[in-house]
Order: sequence, then C-alpha cells, then structure tokens
Amino acid sequence: MSVDPDLSSAVRRGLTAQPKRLPPYLFYDREGSQLFEAITELPEYYLTRAELQLFQAHGPAIAEAAGEVSAVVELGSGSAKKTQVLLAAVLEVSPKAAFVAVDVSSAAVEMTRATLRARFPGLEVVPIQDEFHRALEKVHARPGRKLVLFIGSSVGNFDAEEAVELLAGWRASMRPGDALLLGTDLRKDPAVLVPAYDDAQGVTARFNKNLLARINRDLGGHFDLDAFRHVAVWNAEASRIEMHLESARAQVVTVDALDLRVRFESGERIHTENSYKYTPEMVDQILGRAGFQRERTWTDDRGLFAEHLARAR
Repeated sequence: MSVDPDLSSAVRRGLTAQPKRLPPYLFYDREGSQLFEAITELPEYYLTRAELQLFQAHGPAIAEAAGEVSAVVELGSGSAKKTQVLLAAVLEVSPKAAFVAVDVSSAAVEMTRATLRARFPGLEVVPIQDEFHRALEKVHARPGRKLVLFIGSSVGNFDAEEAVELLAGWRASMRPGDALLLGTDLRKDPAVLVPAYDDAQGVTARFNKNLLARINRDLGGHFDLDAFRHVAVWNAEASRIEMHLESARAQVVTVDALDLRVRFESGERIHTENSYKYTPEMVDQILGRAGFQRERTWTDDRGLFAEHLARAR
C-alpha cells in the first residue's frame, strides 16, 4: 500500500490527541469532493445558492472594484460552479487574466479545470494541487496584479488565529494593488444553520463518515462506519457550527499502515470541522490582524452571505 505521508501524519496526530480531531481538508478525496457537490444541491444548504445569487447580482461591481488583474487565484477551487459567474465579470474587465486553481484535492483541481475550459475555451487555467500555505511561492512567482479569491465560506473552517495566520501568509505574498475577495457566511438563526449541516437525506452524514472510509481505503483502517454517528451542533459562544463523529459504543479501531490501535469510549467524539458564522466585527478583526483593509462588502438579497473586497493596508 502506497501511503501519503501528510495523510498519515494528520491521522496519527488527530486520533492520538485528546480530544480526538481530524482536519477538514481530509474530507476532500474524490469521493468526498463528489459528496460535497451533492451537499451544495440540498434544499437545507443555503450557502451555495446565496453566494451564487450574490455573484449574479454583484459580479460586475466586484470586478470593477477589484480593477484590472493578470490572474485570478482561487483557494479551494472545487467545481467552480459559482466562480465561473464571477470570473465572467472579471474577464470583462481583465480579458487576458489567467485562472489559478489551488486545492488540496486533485479531484477538485481537475473538476475546476474541466469546468472552466468548457465555459471559457481561451482561458489559461493553472492547477496547483497543494495545501494553501505551500502554494504561496508558486502564486507569488506569477507576474502582474492578482485577485485572490477565498470564497464559499472556506475561511469559516479555521479558528480566528488560524484564519489570521493563513490570510497574513497570503498578504505577505501579495504585491501592492493586489486584492482579496473573502466570502463569509453570516451569523443567523440556528434553525437555519443546523439543518444546513445535518440534512434530512443524510448526505452530510455520509460526507462526514467518508473521512473514516478514506482512512480505511488509504491507510488500512478498520472503522465500522455504522458504529459512528454524525453530529452537528451550534456553539453560540464561539459563533460556529461544529461537526463531530460520535462513537456509538466502546470500541478499539486499528489502522494498519500506522500500526495504531485507537480506543473509543461510548459517546466519545472526533471533532472533524468547524464552520464559523461571522459578524462584520469578526470580519474586520481577522482582516485587520492579517494586514488587510476592507474596502467593500456585498450581500445576497436575503442577507445570508457576504463577500468582502480587501487590500493590503
């Protein structure tokens, strides 16, 4: 079995931690990427529709505010379903711009490239399959002004310190005049929030459990997926949705490639994802600490989701 050292390290570190946790980027192997695309179509998952409506309504204004650029760089590119709407507006302002897709998932990068080449035949699409912080130098080496997209509420997967560290890294790699477009889900009624992460059809549960299935496939794990429950809860104090996998019984799970035996108590959880929901003050705090100044904000018609254009201070 060929073992990915980054995957091995992340899984060993997470399953031996107290409390146990696994980083959300591990969700996005090929199966996980496909499941996430299915989530975006669910009636409960308002985020994709709200952001798409925002880009349809305000894409030209965002492109004009960003100014002429030589490259659009998206962190966490996925299927580019929403991005292509914004990109069409950007190409009106910057017809020679290239598109740089950065994603930890090779499946997501290829999905992006195929989608954009079909929609924009003459567009230069540059795929970078890597973690965000390791892609900095490759992106920085490209000449000209850039528009960096961190949309789709991806920043919500990071706590405040992690978000500031990530954005500050990208700020350090950007040149004067470069712009950042940051997408954030807004804080709202938990009756709207929780079903978006715990849908009636159970697709999000399958997405969450696929993390264990990936460990089984790639590391010789012996997780019984039926022995874990998908749990999504609203943490009002931290302003975030939390996703967990909860052990339905006391059990010991082995992971062959890591020579690891992991003991679970009944009810013990693996924390798999946070999704922070932002107020304007929270947005200004993380942008300011990372060295950015927010210039403009747009929201969808219902005020569910926001995009913030920021530049280096």
